[in-house]
Amino acid sequence: MADFLQTLTVVLTLGSLYALIALGYTMVYGILRLINFAHSDVVVLGAWSSLTISAFLLPRLGVSLDAPPWWAGAMVLVAAMLVCGIAGFLIERLAYRPLRKAPRLNTLITAMGVSLLLQNAGQLQWTIIPDTTTVASGKITARGTDPKTLLLDQPITVKPASHYVLELHPPITSGAPTPTVRRVVTAEPGDYPAGKPIAVADAVGKSTTRDATFTLATVSTALKLPFGTQPALTPTLLPTVTQKPGNVLFQKDFTSTLRLPDGTDRKITKPWQIQLVDVVIVACAFALMGAMEVLIFHTRLGTAMRAVSFNTDYAALMGIPIDRVISFTFVLGAILAAAAGFLYGQKYGQLNQAAHYTWVLLGLKAFVAAVVGGIGNVRGAVVGGFLIAFIEQFGGLYASYIFPTASAYTVVAVFVLLILVLMIKPSGLFGSTVQEKV
Repeated sequence: MADFLQTLTVVLTLGSLYALIALGYTMVYGILRLINFAHSDVVVLGAWSSLTISAFLLPRLGVSLDAPPWWAGAMVLVAAMLVCGIAGFLIERLAYRPLRKAPRLNTLITAMGVSLLLQNAGQLQWTIIPDTTTVASGKITARGTDPKTLLLDQPITVKPASHYVLELHPPITSGAPTPTVRRVVTAEPGDYPAGKPIAVADAVGKSTTRDATFTLATVSTALKLPFGTQPALTPTLLPTVTQKPGNVLFQKDFTSTLRLPDGTDRKITKPWQIQLVDVVIVACAFALMGAMEVLIFHTRLGTAMRAVSFNTDYAALMGIPIDRVISFTFVLGAILAAAAGFLYGQKYGQLNQAAHYTWVLLGLKAFVAAVVGGIGNVRGAVVGGFLIAFIEQFGGLYASYIFPTASAYTVVAVFVLLILVLMIKPSGLFGSTVQEKV
């Protein structure tokens, strides 16, 4: 019973994440008949943006990550949604809109190109907001005997555990201005009186030091965005509401008796736990999906979206701004992807680099969920997300009783389901068959 209930909890959690991501696929396809392969990479952007904001910007705003306030997680989530919403708008405006009338193969190749661009850009590490403080300034007397040393006319002090940068400013001549030369100071900590050689990382030419001035500055905490080729830990932004390890809200122990080969009985106790992060994920997912349900089926904007998905030409004749509706659809899908990325980081506590296969599988499972539920159908995407999670988790649980390594092949069951649905009902569980004239 403990295994069943714990697996059911995981199904609800994973199904919520799959459903949020699948909604982005199904909305874009419903509007443009386009499979946006870059959507899963927007999920990655949302996860890593959440990490950047929480781990690097919150401490600079005076927020402690050891005991974050209740509003810290909400602020990070909204900020990640803003970042991904802008990214979704730019992807549609720059990549897909110019090809809207082009053959579908062109847009499909473009979608794959955007996906590769986001994956590779996500492996770069960006440095912004360099925190520099000027320590000393004056004139450069000359270059030292070693080309990697300089003689200054001002006494300076190099402190340990500090990063110093020496900027050389050549005099302005009548011709084109000579650019500033920037050198990293590698001198040993200590006092350097005027005229004592100070070591720098790279050689400096004699012409560069002639009549030049210098500025010595410390670069203490340059803000490096935590992208790159290595995984990173995600700070927990959920408030501590219980003293149990893992922020467990509810736990019930189930005891069963196991008969051993020698005829003796052994009692085994297994817990069923519900953590705060599971409740937050399910609550946020259902709140967002409910809000989108109201938006699409009970607002004028939703009516416009459904009209555009039916026929763009007819919608344009009715005065609906096609470009705005399509851009909003991309932004809305990106916002849901950002929420999924943020919740994924809070659930698992570690993010792999942007091109890792974990993200690829997450996007593929969500895409399968959209297809199984009926791609283009919003409610079908939600049902498909929970169905995929159910088959994946319960299939691995009960198959492992027969084959101990069956849990390693749960992805196979997901794609077998996709093949069966495409063979039996290609339009999906909730999709409708559309006939096109050719």
